[in-house]
Amino acid sequence: MLGYDDPGGQYHAPGPRYEPWPGPRTYPRHRADLPPGTVWDEPPPERSRRRGPGRFLLAGLLIAVFSAASGGAAGWYASLWANVQQTPRLAADAAVPEALVGAAEEALPGVVSIEVVGDEEASSGSGFVIDDQGHIVTNNHVVASGGRITVVGQDGEERTARLVGRVARTDIAVLRVAEGAEAFRPLTLGRSTDLKVGEPVLAVGSPLGLSGSVTAGIVSAVDRQVRMGNAGRQSAVQTDASINPGNSGGPLVNARGQVVGVNTAIATIDGNGNIGIGFAIPIERAAQTAQEIIAAA
Repeated sequence: MLGYDDPGGQYHAPGPRYEPWPGPRTYPRHRADLPPGTVWDEPPPERSRRRGPGRFLLAGLLIAVFSAASGGAAGWYASLWANVQQTPRLAADAAVPEALVGAAEEALPGVVSIEVVGDEEASSGSGFVIDDQGHIVTNNHVVASGGRITVVGQDGEERTARLVGRVARTDIAVLRVAEGAEAFRPLTLGRSTDLKVGEPVLAVGSPLGLSGSVTAGIVSAVDRQVRMGNAGRQSAVQTDASINPGNSGGPLVNARGQVVGVNTAIATIDGNGNIGIGFAIPIERAAQTAQEIIAAA
C-alpha cells in the first residue's frame, strides 16, 4: 500500500448535457462523457447581504463528466515514484516553452485512445500506460457501459484490451492490453502535491476522436473541492487546459512529462461546453486505486 488517504464516497456519473458527437460509425453512441445519474456542481456559495453578478455565475456552474477511466503493483508505482524523486526540478521549467515540447514528446508514446463497443452502445475516451505489463489507467465512466474494448496507440494499430477492474467512487478503471504491450512506453508518475498555481500543464488524449492531441494550460488551482455526484466533496486539480469529450481518462502532465492527474471533467454554464475550467483526479488517488485493482485481479 502507498499510504494515501482513501477518498471514499460513491462516484456517480452525471446526466446528459451535450448533444452526441457525430462519429464515423452508425450505431447509437453512449455518452460516456456524460453518464446518466450525476450532475457535478460546485456547492452553493454562502448567503451574504451583497449580491453581485458573480453569485449568479456560480449558480449556473455545472461540472460535467467527460468521455469524450499487490506487492507487484506497489513495485511499479514505487519505482516510477523513485524516478520522479531523482529528477531535478528546474526553476526555469515554467518559463521555457521548449519544456512543454519535450513534455509532449515524453507523454505521447504512452497515451492511447479507447473505444468500447457493446451490442447497442458505444463509448470512447483516453488512457495511459503505467507499466511494461500493458496496464492502462482510464476513467471508470469511459468503460462502464461494457463491451469489446479496443485501444489505439501512436502507431495507429488497434489492439484488444480487457477490463481488469474499475472503481466508481474514484472514477478510475484499469485495462490491460492482451498483446503488443511492448509497443507502448509507460509514463512516469509525478506528484500533484508538488504543483503550484500558474505552473504549465498539458492535457493529452483524444478529444472528439482526434487521437494524440495535446492542449496546454496552467494549473488554475490545487486541491479544488468539487462535488462529485453523491460522493460528496473531493479534491481535484483545476486547469484551463482545454478538455473536451474524448479527453476523459487521459493524463494531465507537468512540464517534465510526468503524470500529475487524470482528466475527468469540465465546468460549463448552461451546457455551453468548455469555458476554460477543467478538473483532473490527483495522480496519488488514481495510482492508489489502480494499485488496488491490479492487486485484486
